[in-house]
Amino acid sequence: MFENIKNSPKYRWYVLATVAVGTFMATLDSSIVNVALPTISGQLNSNLSTLQWVVTAYLLTITSLLPVFGRLADLVGRKKVFAIGFLVFILGSALCGLAQNIWFLVGTRVFQAVGAAMLMSNSAAIITSIFPPKERGKALGLTGTVVALGSLTGPALGGILIGLAGWRSIFYINIPIGLIGFAAVLLILPMDVPSKEKESFDFLGALTFTFGMIFVLLGITNGEDWGWSSLPVLLSLVLGTALLVLFLLTERKVEHPMIDLSLFRNRPFLIGNLSGGLSFVAMFANTMILPFYLQGVLNYQPKQVGMILMIFPIVMALVAPISGHASDKFGPMVLTTSGLVITGLGLFYFSTLSATASFYHILPGSMLMGLGSGMFQSPNNSSVMSSVPPQKLGIAGGINSLVRNLGMVTGIAWSVALFEAMGGVTMPKSGQVNAFMSAYHAVMLVGMVIAFVAAFISFNRKSYAKAK
Repeated sequence: MFENIKNSPKYRWYVLATVAVGTFMATLDSSIVNVALPTISGQLNSNLSTLQWVVTAYLLTITSLLPVFGRLADLVGRKKVFAIGFLVFILGSALCGLAQNIWFLVGTRVFQAVGAAMLMSNSAAIITSIFPPKERGKALGLTGTVVALGSLTGPALGGILIGLAGWRSIFYINIPIGLIGFAAVLLILPMDVPSKEKESFDFLGALTFTFGMIFVLLGITNGEDWGWSSLPVLLSLVLGTALLVLFLLTERKVEHPMIDLSLFRNRPFLIGNLSGGLSFVAMFANTMILPFYLQGVLNYQPKQVGMILMIFPIVMALVAPISGHASDKFGPMVLTTSGLVITGLGLFYFSTLSATASFYHILPGSMLMGLGSGMFQSPNNSSVMSSVPPQKLGIAGGINSLVRNLGMVTGIAWSVALFEAMGGVTMPKSGQVNAFMSAYHAVMLVGMVIAFVAAFISFNRKSYAKAK
């Protein structure tokens, strides 16, 4: 039966479906956990500053390990790393569900994130290697839809599961999904052949990059809580920066570097990653503060907030495959640039909202953001992944995912810092609403400028891998 699948003319689509299971699981898990945090806080007797590590530790681990597993997959095989990623994620999820105290949960989230990094760093590489150039945009567009659907399903499914079976069920749900995905990997994914040249793994590069990223992100994510001039934040940023500088110096001398810096001499690769990172910096400014505007200013209930937040992924899920398919025919430049301009216009629209806006006033902004993101992401990913040779697909996919995560972290950090510097309070009282709106508008306008800068960079991608 499975031999028939591998000989089927639709085989590449079965591969895409298998990869989509891992992508969906990782996205679903991140969005489900946010919904459960208030419940976890009560049951494990944890305050907010400790509880944030359930999210932060997961994000730090994934971001710092993405290029490591991308490079490892190029050396030992993408199928092998992807399959092990499922097993680690399943085991990590089971351990998260068994947690009896908050720090055990944080530790098991780190373990779970190792599996997620193995999955996320290889999904784009597997798809790019199996699809011909004329179909890559469409395939990566469908992957974008899966990401959006994971975000969309997470809050709704999380609320239902917590109500029916408690917060532990949001982790246990990964076990059956993960087992299905693992079986599909073994039965469907092609056994890719690693490079025949005997290449060594760059252990020094992996260590300096991993710990450099951890320390830098630790400083960025905790700058507001601990104080930007506090000793822990300054030490984290200085030590992290020093390790990353050492990493760059090391990579220039190593025969087989963990990250091939020559990839950044490739114009589509460089511009795609720059504009992609900035797009997430701009988007996550609104992603972070919009819920507080809806709940703290407009006094919407959490269920209503969830419905409004679902508009963005719904529109993105509809647009991403169409945009990806169009980029296969017409190239990425017009779609990516237009998408970023539309994202900027969406942020500008949010900067015009008042403290008495209705649901119908908010709707156009969310739709513009979803449309812009859907138009940009698929063609951009296709452009980046099509610009590298087959033996570098793993590390290119890892860098692409790394840039996305860095953009998210940076977007959250700068938006919160600016919001609070402008006098904004997350849950304002009656006398603080004007200050909240002023700070929110300022953040949205800066986000708009960042999106327009990304559009200008994207407009300068003069070449791309043409479909054959």
